Amino acid sequence: MIDLRSKIRNVPDFPKKGIGFKDITTLLKDGPAFRQAVDLTAEHFSNHGVQKVVGVESRGFIFGAVLAYKWNIGFVPVRKPGKLPAATIREEYDLEYGTDSLEIHKDALIAGERVLIVDDLLATGGTAAATVSLLEKLDAEIAGMAFLIELTFLNGRAKLDGHEILALIEYDSE
Repeated sequence: MIDLRSKIRNVPDFPKKGIGFKDITTLLKDGPAFRQAVDLTAEHFSNHGVQKVVGVESRGFIFGAVLAYKWNIGFVPVRKPGKLPAATIREEYDLEYGTDSLEIHKDALIAGERVLIVDDLLATGGTAAATVSLLEKLDAEIAGMAFLIELTFLNGRAKLDGHEILALIEYDSE
């Protein structure tokens, strides 16, 4: 087993002073580490009846699309506003300073479909909670949520209503 945590590069003071950015590109460029991260996630959720994978822009697309391919099921992107070409629904959420929004196509899912939400990082939980809200508006059933990294000290899980969460790497502090 590869120590996946050792494959993450910490970039101090990015994108602003005081933030220790967890750069996953160093894991992505390592084929065996990338494969292990995908395989561990696939194994964990293999018996959850997942019918679609929902990937959150943008790094959630990388892991989510590979999982969908591996399981031979569809992939659905959740994007920043104005990036999807057909009719969408939008969810606004709070940031530390201000707000942001996410969108999904109105016809992306069939009511009752079991979906796995995939993103690279769970921090404060705002993006993940907004994604859950979008999927609930489409009457999807959330089979679980998968993240490469969780910053546990930011307590993002508290915003996710008890959904099953897999985080392959956890950081207890910056």
